[in-house]
Amino acid sequence: MTRLPIHTATTAPEAARERAQNAETANGFLPNLIGLLANAPTALETYQTVSGINARSGLTLAEREAVQITAAATHGCGFCVAGHTAIAYKKADLKDATVNALRDGTRGPDARLNAVADFTRAVIRSRGRVEDSELKAFRNAGFNDANVLEVVLGVSLATLCNFANNLGQTDLNPQLKPYAWNNSAAVAAE
Repeated sequence: MTRLPIHTATTAPEAARERAQNAETANGFLPNLIGLLANAPTALETYQTVSGINARSGLTLAEREAVQITAAATHGCGFCVAGHTAIAYKKADLKDATVNALRDGTRGPDARLNAVADFTRAVIRSRGRVEDSELKAFRNAGFNDANVLEVVLGVSLATLCNFANNLGQTDLNPQLKPYAWNNSAAVAAE
């Protein structure tokens, strides 16, 4: 049961209504994250704006989803792990071994995505004060300075969603239940 209202496209505050309606049309359903963020229209606007900016980054869709799943798992946000798992399968065409590794914080078969996940966890754990060796390892995996900051961008986007969902205790939409994740061992950055 959620602790904050989950709006529909019709119950959302006027300032969030069009954004909620557009999200419902784009997804075929209104993700509960959108209904939650609609409580603060500026939070919803920020989420959607930063999502659009993040989509233009130099990271591939698979790499961006690696950031999102890794951050969500690190922050213990089951809603976002499920939502980004759906995207990883349906849009980024990632396979089970890769997705499960991202969700579980283990090594997967894709060295490049492992580097993204490792660097994402380092950024969260250190609050950006990554070790020189961690930065070097990310660069050695073929990433550049823009990609370094694009991981930070992805983490910032994830943090908004992860923290909002954790605060609101957002229920999964039925459409996301096949991708449910519950890892009580998930450890938030200290």
